[in-house]
Amino acid sequence: MPTALVRALAADGKFQAFPIQEQTLPDTLSGRDVLGRGKTGSGKTLAFSIPLVAQLAGTSGQPRKPRGLVLAPTRELATQINAVLEPLAAEYSLRTTTVFGGVSQKHQVDALRRGVDILVACPGRLEDLLEQGQLTLDAVQVTVLDEADHMADLGFLPGVTRILAKTPKQGQRMFFSATLDNGVDKLVKRFLHDELLHSVDEATSPVSAMTHHVFEVPPEEKKPLVKALASGTGKRILFTRTKHQAKKLAKQLTADGTPAVDLHGNLSQNQRDRNLAAFGGGDVRVLVATDVAARGVHVDSVELVVHVDPPAEHKAYLHRSGRTARAGSSGDVVTVMLPEQRHDTQALLRKAAIKAQPLTVTSSSPAVAELVGDVAEYVKPAVHTAPQQRSSAPRGGRGPASRARRNQPGRRSTQSRRVKS
Repeated sequence: MPTALVRALAADGKFQAFPIQEQTLPDTLSGRDVLGRGKTGSGKTLAFSIPLVAQLAGTSGQPRKPRGLVLAPTRELATQINAVLEPLAAEYSLRTTTVFGGVSQKHQVDALRRGVDILVACPGRLEDLLEQGQLTLDAVQVTVLDEADHMADLGFLPGVTRILAKTPKQGQRMFFSATLDNGVDKLVKRFLHDELLHSVDEATSPVSAMTHHVFEVPPEEKKPLVKALASGTGKRILFTRTKHQAKKLAKQLTADGTPAVDLHGNLSQNQRDRNLAAFGGGDVRVLVATDVAARGVHVDSVELVVHVDPPAEHKAYLHRSGRTARAGSSGDVVTVMLPEQRHDTQALLRKAAIKAQPLTVTSSSPAVAELVGDVAEYVKPAVHTAPQQRSSAPRGGRGPASRARRNQPGRRSTQSRRVKS
């Protein structure tokens, strides 16, 4: 590895390669196409970030055109990848930026116009910008496809195919995926050349440092049990099926003295970033999330993952669970199961190759207390003051001048529509 990158990794406390890195780096650093297969939390991001930066460091490209491209399925994952890439790229004064939907494209376009060496992008927004002529991919020397199987699950493969077809055929390509189903194999056959396969483990192989528990409770005990599981002193992520449930549970926990933030698709990017920063920084210990956080969200030292609702399929279970026991650390996973969910939950665990004997518990059971450990101190919820009464001329065009404009001849009144709504 280049000395500058070794130095940057050492400054971040990284001195030894993980298996996926150890296997792929000799080939990727030499410019070979690689297909890397490994479960979540195995160190795949660094496995492609290191050779990506190393390959671009010794070359020069066309001004303002990206020479490195990383495709990711979610904006959370894109943000995480960029955070790993930035300190490595800075060693060679390479510029990185992210492109994804859900936010205004203005800042992204401005960054592209200033010039960028490495672009980390989600397929949807990238295709929009390509169609608008805001950038081209004809200078890309290295292309990375991360979480290819999740791209397939989300229906992104047609867009990914169109994007990859716009990159030069002679460029280096690295694909990373936990599985090769749902059309990922077709991408491999079309876009990788003389590739080398490195498979650290199967997608369903268990993490040795991850312990799985299944707690069965009657309906009336579920809420107290979840509250108890959230009450420990360490960081924990609670997964729900719906956005409404995530928002509601975070509010309930906060009101009960356990500060919590939510993460789901109804939040703006700024809200997501703020909540993740609060959780990652230690201001709150509990994150309540939908499956939007199951991929791409890495927070150090998450000691417990709770499936408040068992997920719909085994892949989601594995990726939710993969938020703990990452990068060699240990962690616990709890699935909360109602009696009527026993059959479906056990079938899901079999598909995920997880062996865990269901245990009937209440919120006060010894098994629960042992898992929770020390209970965190009660935190009094913040008191929100009532909003101030509107002035006579508030923002938004409701003052006297605005009313005068609305009452001009020929202007249709919207008063009745406002009353109805």
